[in-house]
Amino acid sequence: MAKKKMLNAGAGSTVAKRIQPLLSSHDWEEIRLDVDGSVKPDIVGSITDLAKLCRPASFDAIWCSHLMEHLYAHEIHPTFVQFREVLKPDGFALIMSPDLEAVAQHMLTQGLGAVAYVSPAGPIRPLDMIYGHSGAIEQGRHHMAHKTGFSCDRMGNLLLSAGFPTVSVRSANFEVCALALMPEAEDRRIQPQLEACGFDFRETVTAAP
Repeated sequence: MAKKKMLNAGAGSTVAKRIQPLLSSHDWEEIRLDVDGSVKPDIVGSITDLAKLCRPASFDAIWCSHLMEHLYAHEIHPTFVQFREVLKPDGFALIMSPDLEAVAQHMLTQGLGAVAYVSPAGPIRPLDMIYGHSGAIEQGRHHMAHKTGFSCDRMGNLLLSAGFPTVSVRSANFEVCALALMPEAEDRRIQPQLEACGFDFRETVTAAP
């Protein structure tokens, strides 16, 4: 049986630890896409050109972690439309981004300079989550700057407006996490796979009218 294909959009140079339980199984093959050719992705290019870089209905899933905030606001909707175009009819997209509402709350209670958490890149403060990781930008990686932001409501509404019939969104640990299902996707099949990776969307499903 052929492996299912997952597009790791904005793969970067690090291992996709959060979905590793899925990728380490024999059922999935990871295809890495990144605009930075130095990280040696399988596909070099911008996610805004996804429909040009990939064939229609060529992926069973898209994993997009902390990439969408690097686009301009007007690029989000057409990019989500392209997600739908390259996904198979029973596929899904799993998308993560900083939660600006949680970041704002942290600033109000702890202050602008307070460390929110520590990542492999080092301490992360509100300015990093709003404008992009300052260390990476200082090193000349200007594509790491943030150009827009999300709340749960904004992320969910953008995915619904892009044509995904069912979207689930949750917030935890300063992150918005969204699951967008294609029309023929079986939620009961997908949910257990994502739960094995620590994602639980059972109580946050929003269906388009």
